[in-house]
Amino acid sequence: MDHLLMLLMLLLSSGLQAEGNHTSTEAVRLVGGASRCAGALEVKHEGDWRPVDVYAWTLKTAAVACRELDCGSAVSTRQRYESSERSVWGIYSDCVHSGSALKDCVISVSSSSILDLTCSDSVRLVDGTSLCSGRLEVKSNQSNQSNQSDQSNQSDQSDQSNQSNQTNQWWSSVCEDDFDQQDAEVVCRELGCGAPSGLQGALYGEVEAPMWTKEFQCGGNESALLDCRSSGSDRNTCSPNKAVGLTCSEPVRLVGGASRCAGTLEVKHEGDWRPVHVSDWTLKTAAVACRELDCGSAVSIRGREKSSGRSVWGIYSDCVQSGSALRDCLDSDYSFSIVDLTCSDLLLQPIISVSSSMYGVSEAQQQRAPVLRRSTFTISCSIQPQYPGGSFQLTFTSSSSAHNYTQPAVNHSAHFLFPAAGPAHQGSYSCVYHLHVFNHSFSSESRRLSITVLDPRPLIIKAIVLPLALLLLNVGLYFYCKANRGQMPCRQENTVLVRYKTGVPAAEEEEEEEEEEEEEEEEEEEEAQGAE
Repeated sequence: MDHLLMLLMLLLSSGLQAEGNHTSTEAVRLVGGASRCAGALEVKHEGDWRPVDVYAWTLKTAAVACRELDCGSAVSTRQRYESSERSVWGIYSDCVHSGSALKDCVISVSSSSILDLTCSDSVRLVDGTSLCSGRLEVKSNQSNQSNQSDQSNQSDQSDQSNQSNQTNQWWSSVCEDDFDQQDAEVVCRELGCGAPSGLQGALYGEVEAPMWTKEFQCGGNESALLDCRSSGSDRNTCSPNKAVGLTCSEPVRLVGGASRCAGTLEVKHEGDWRPVHVSDWTLKTAAVACRELDCGSAVSIRGREKSSGRSVWGIYSDCVQSGSALRDCLDSDYSFSIVDLTCSDLLLQPIISVSSSMYGVSEAQQQRAPVLRRSTFTISCSIQPQYPGGSFQLTFTSSSSAHNYTQPAVNHSAHFLFPAAGPAHQGSYSCVYHLHVFNHSFSSESRRLSITVLDPRPLIIKAIVLPLALLLLNVGLYFYCKANRGQMPCRQENTVLVRYKTGVPAAEEEEEEEEEEEEEEEEEEEEAQGAE
């Protein structure tokens, strides 16, 4: 009897423990995938597990399911169609975005469509502005931290074993000293984002939570961060403000235009570049795309009909205006319509340069350029070919005045001639290129170039008068020493002066002294012979 009571208590205890282990994911699971974080999404409601059919789901919506599963970031969603309809749970994105759990948003429907979801297994970015930015966290268990490589050979595919393994896992921040650019490339690729564009400690907040204890040593081509090698030694501490903050670029581009800031809007998702179809976009919504492209603000947006339909990415305006990135708001669609977008930073930056007879050509990268007073100089404005026409405005500012000069662009350049440089020309210059295209006016300004007008008289004194004075002094010393021939001090003084003037090397100086001595000996011999 006592044995039966003890057995009953053990079974009850294990049942309660198992129930506690299922609390985080008891109503949501992914089945049929390569890992517990990939597969067909199923939700348990009223004791019934069913697949999920969704409407207007985006990666932002899918991220809620990934969090409930205690997986990483949402990487991809795909609707899959079966041969016949069956009972499924329908989930609307508006309910999920209101903060409700998935099981609280289901309705019973009949459909042949189910949702396949892929979340990252062990990497996520948190507290960022999009799914491609945030503080880096890595999920591992004690065997990962101890670098035991045989854990995969001992894995159990049963639900009970999976749940048991989860109790030994936690999300850890990564110390900046243990993470570099190649590691960042692997993380961004694992999350389906673009290349790394920012890597900085505490960029998205600092935490006291557990830190990853080993240094990552990625080669840059790995498919997942935990596939990378790691250091053999453990890190015990991490300095404050050193938790890795990572920003991956958003995979967005404009194609078919004369500039990277104008053309057909395309987004890359699941490795596939597709044009974008929008129905209710405004300039305010389009401004998000221009910011992601680093192209300023939105100037115009236009829907364009194609002769045949194709697969596109549909992007919902309300999702974008809520502050989400474009990639977080897209959904697979089929349409005849695509969107053309023009941003304000359409034009490239002009180049400004100055040329003068004395100093040649100097570009604005040097920031300062000298010209001689009363000399002729020319300031040139140019831009790389994008669109025909346009005009250049040369702006001049000084402490006492400001002027503007305008010329039409000829062969994408204009030249402003100044025949006589004076104090009034000393100041700051810049080129502004103006162009009217797409029924809008655009402009782009060059770097500033500072012109300094120099007085030529000090240069004349330095270049002519000083050498002439030294020449006259040497001539005078020569005749003085010749009149007092045979006096060594004079010869030494003359030699020192010549050395000072010419900078003759020591070996050449000795040769010259020997030649001078030989000439003097020959002259003395000739005088002696003449006296005889």
